[in-house]
Amino acid sequence: MSDLAIRVEKLGKRYRIGGLQPRYLTLRDSLARAVAAPFRRLAGMLRGEAYAGADLHDSIWALKEVDFEVRQGEVLGIIGRNGAGKTTLLKILSRITEPTEGYADVWGRVSSLLEVGVGFHPELTGRENIYLNGAILGMRKSEIERKRDDIVEFAEVERFIDTPMKHYSSGMQVRLAFAIAAHLEPEILLVDEVLAVGDIEFQRKCMGRMGDISREGRTVLFVSHQMNQIRRLCERCIWLHDGRVIIDGATNDVISTYEAKHSGLSSGEKRHACGDSIYRGRFLDWEIVEPTGEKPNMLETLGPVTLKTVARVNVHVHKGTHGIAIFSAENQLMWAWSIENLRLEPGVHDFVYSLPTLPLRPGVYSLLVSLYEEDELLDQWHCTPELIVATVPMTHKLDRWTGVLNIPCEFKVRPRKDV
Repeated sequence: MSDLAIRVEKLGKRYRIGGLQPRYLTLRDSLARAVAAPFRRLAGMLRGEAYAGADLHDSIWALKEVDFEVRQGEVLGIIGRNGAGKTTLLKILSRITEPTEGYADVWGRVSSLLEVGVGFHPELTGRENIYLNGAILGMRKSEIERKRDDIVEFAEVERFIDTPMKHYSSGMQVRLAFAIAAHLEPEILLVDEVLAVGDIEFQRKCMGRMGDISREGRTVLFVSHQMNQIRRLCERCIWLHDGRVIIDGATNDVISTYEAKHSGLSSGEKRHACGDSIYRGRFLDWEIVEPTGEKPNMLETLGPVTLKTVARVNVHVHKGTHGIAIFSAENQLMWAWSIENLRLEPGVHDFVYSLPTLPLRPGVYSLLVSLYEEDELLDQWHCTPELIVATVPMTHKLDRWTGVLNIPCEFKVRPRKDV
């Protein structure tokens, strides 16, 4: 048990919805209500009303029967749709919110970044808030001063450090909040999706810093909707849905299952909004032919790949041009290919693409296909469902060196005998 950082068992959190929260009662009010309660119940029974107790309002379970453990130095990703209970879980671990049932044990000093501006006093300057946050974490003034310059430099707020926080933009507040949370040497760091407020370059800095923290042997819980960030940083992942743990396991397996569940239409669901016959050309479907996997839109190996799109043409195509392109989730073009002078008879055709490999890093990608007859567009389709690449990551561990390709590399050291 000594290597545990967090243990959660049968954790549940219930919230009341609708109605007003009860006000605080004086002793006289409480005694009066207690004396009158039997008479109110009798009056309700005479009116034919069932007595349902004091709490007549609906409630929801934000978390229910959540169980997991986190070892010291482990980096745990938490994913799920909005309202799944991710932020509620972090608030309970941060001791901001009390659970309704179960418990969460935390061993070590916790620093959390859950919402923009949380933990800051708006009337205090950035410098004063650094000392305030450090004091809340239980740090001595000398420890805070030793880290202060690094915090300010990382947050890039040197010019505004003596300005009251109420004049900071949300991005500036996030930069300073993360810098404080990451540099004041917490043993456990909890980070919510709040990092999405920052710009791309700062997000990269944050990911690199969290990687450094994990390599220093400290524990990180990271909530994000950016699956590529989770893949880069976390070896283990939990998928929350409706307040319950759906899967707890290796990051690549959990995210691949999650993305397949929410990737849109299944392969085979075709476009027939107006009927194919009224179009001169129409793309109908696509799939990964080889290698075969659990899903026809999921790629799990780095070997040879065969893709297929299906198109119907209702006219003779004499000088056709066909193109295919793959885009990342950030809409960055990853690969494109085309063929000209294509001749097609009316009917349904399979367009088959054979590639020696498709070395994309794990993530969700979109396919775009098009078909022209000379300069006239017959059809252009953003293929559904999206392409899911669920291969084993082969990239650099540091975020700033991750790159866009996922290429395996064999390495050897050969001593020179002739020197």
